[in-house]
Amino acid sequence: MENNLVSIIMPVYNANGFIDNSIKSVINQTYKNWELLIIDDCSTDGSSEIAYEYSCIYENIKYYKHEKNEGVAVARNTGIENAEGKYIAFLDSDDFWDFEKLEKQIKFMEDNNYYFTYTSYEMVDKKGDQLHKVIKPPKKLDYRKLLKGNNIGCFTVVINKEEIDFISMPKIKHEDYAAWLKILKTGYIAYGLNEKLGFYRITDDGITSNKFSSAIWTWNIYRRYLNFSLLKSSYYFGFYILNSINKHIL
Repeated sequence: MENNLVSIIMPVYNANGFIDNSIKSVINQTYKNWELLIIDDCSTDGSSEIAYEYSCIYENIKYYKHEKNEGVAVARNTGIENAEGKYIAFLDSDDFWDFEKLEKQIKFMEDNNYYFTYTSYEMVDKKGDQLHKVIKPPKKLDYRKLLKGNNIGCFTVVINKEEIDFISMPKIKHEDYAAWLKILKTGYIAYGLNEKLGFYRITDDGITSNKFSSAIWTWNIYRRYLNFSLLKSSYYFGFYILNSINKHIL
């Protein structure tokens, strides 16, 4: 693998109106040693054409298209399997990065010999306007702390693939949370960089139902993915509820 190359995994499904901004936030990075792997999960809204056009212009943007809709977990795994970089980063097609994101985060990792990192991020509305809500990460997370709720924004993550070579997303809801738990369960520590280096796009559509679904998905991770007892699941789910209140309401 090329030294210090960052492979950025971008799953795409019907992100017309957002994907152009996301791709440009990668192209404009001050850190130039990257490849962007765009995995089109059978979009039907014009996203495919946008992604493909960028891949024709930039040699380090690679376009993959699934023959059928597989879901975000499979799309991310397709990207991981084809990544050639030392580092793996994730960026969804409706979110975007600060232009110094990779430069600062890779330096943070290399200066401290960290293998798994994440950063602060800010929520923005559908138009990309700031909502003045910044999510600040814990300084570090081990497996037990992460069980109390997912404090890691997927699109802020960078992982050293040479060290952690078993990165994969299970085909379940909250697949990223399950993947982080799998990694940290082996003894790795994830470290947070307290700088706002990403922007997470949200809309007003279905916010209440989405929070309810997220709670169900988290419960299923405890009960079905981790096979925790009812008592143990309830214990950690209580922390998840408290974290959600702090993140979205307070």
